[in-house]
Amino acid sequence: MITQKSWNDDWSGLKVAVLGLGKSGFSVADTLMELGCAVTVYAKSTTFEYRELMSVIEAKLVLSDDSSSLDENALRVDFVVVSPGFTPDHPMVMAFKKANVPIYTDVDLAWRLRDKTQRVAKWITITGTNGKTSTTELTAMMLHKAGYRVAPCGNIGTPILDAIRDPEGFDYFVVELSSFQLHYLHPINPEASAFLNLAEDHLDWHGGMNQYFLDKSKIFSGTKTAIIYNSGDSKTLEAAEKAVVIEGCRAVSFSVGIPSLSSVGFVEEFLVDRAFIDDREKAALELATTEDVAKIGVISPHLLANVAAASALARAVGCDAKAVLEGIRSFRLAPHRIQRVAEHEGVLYFDDSKATNAHAAAASLGSFESVIWIVGGLLKGIDLKPLLMKFGPKIRGAVIIGADTQLLESLFEKHLPLTPVRVVSGQKVMQDAVRFASQLASPGDAVLLAPAAASMDQFKDYAERGLSYQAAVSKLVTEK
Repeated sequence: MITQKSWNDDWSGLKVAVLGLGKSGFSVADTLMELGCAVTVYAKSTTFEYRELMSVIEAKLVLSDDSSSLDENALRVDFVVVSPGFTPDHPMVMAFKKANVPIYTDVDLAWRLRDKTQRVAKWITITGTNGKTSTTELTAMMLHKAGYRVAPCGNIGTPILDAIRDPEGFDYFVVELSSFQLHYLHPINPEASAFLNLAEDHLDWHGGMNQYFLDKSKIFSGTKTAIIYNSGDSKTLEAAEKAVVIEGCRAVSFSVGIPSLSSVGFVEEFLVDRAFIDDREKAALELATTEDVAKIGVISPHLLANVAAASALARAVGCDAKAVLEGIRSFRLAPHRIQRVAEHEGVLYFDDSKATNAHAAAASLGSFESVIWIVGGLLKGIDLKPLLMKFGPKIRGAVIIGADTQLLESLFEKHLPLTPVRVVSGQKVMQDAVRFASQLASPGDAVLLAPAAASMDQFKDYAERGLSYQAAVSKLVTEK
């Protein structure tokens, strides 16, 4: 185990292996080199930019993720920092485990190094199958409106080690944590933490639903002030009930309906707090209205839940009602999250490319009355039958894209045989998908890209997929 617990401890001479060279992997290597460690980075591939940067910081790069590249000397390191792309059963990870080398994440390092500046940030941590990024960014906005210097980081945007090394420092880090990061994470002590929801996702990575749940549940461990769970999701409640937290830490729920005692939720059109007020048994504090929430994006249960969760987190660390309201009114969803793209000939076009699993796609489909659904990609072992059964009456047509088209086509044939379905592929897959969807659509319909699948079979990531969709819609509108 690493004995160093501070930026000011002596890290020089420690031998470290870093697995993966993307944004976070480079931030790890750069930080450790700054601390005086001897760093070797292993990556199957990387960009020209990162290869050049590795030369600049003088860290060693091995372009391989094959365990055969690990001889006895390579395994004699003090610890390993692993990127999320390396599964627990990856041969390199297994080789280091067998050699009894401690395995950490960039988040572990950031926790130990958080005192680099005189201003030491308090942490708020967030996980869930869906809604992590929006809730993280909205919580950060509320804290900003309360006058704090805050950085949303972790699994989004700025690598957390880059935030740690900001010379000015921060009052708060709002840290999005994926199940991959949580799997490897060692104990930390955030001020507040939230578990938004749980649904099937990444089962191929975790090896099953139970391990996925156990990894997600680590979000609550060691929390100081409040753990925030979803009153509408029994698994998040189960995680809260089993959580080992710091004495005095409260369990607070969030809801899209009327909040119970010690909860944040909605009474008719009002977002209210029944958790962080003195007279919570008899009263509730108004925080915002659904009209305020509508400024963020399309109103859906998913959005309402994210707003309630962010509000609970902000209130847990002392933000007043005014900061919460100003945060909601100022916030806008990041692109590709039920993003309205265009209205053309009475048909609305929405980009929810971020819906990379069934749970997220369900939130999208539930937001509309009549949908032409563009669906498909890498399904990651997820069964979409429940989605078809639940939303079948809303789905007026479907366009299937991606690697698992045969599986999806057979699901539609079996469960929605009267629904018109088109299967498209090829280099102009999104242009063709949008064209076919427009042909299936009638005035009043929404053409919705909510793939319920990962994108890497055809696109670099969900953002590229979304941009491709937006370009295809723009081309359709221009041509017509």
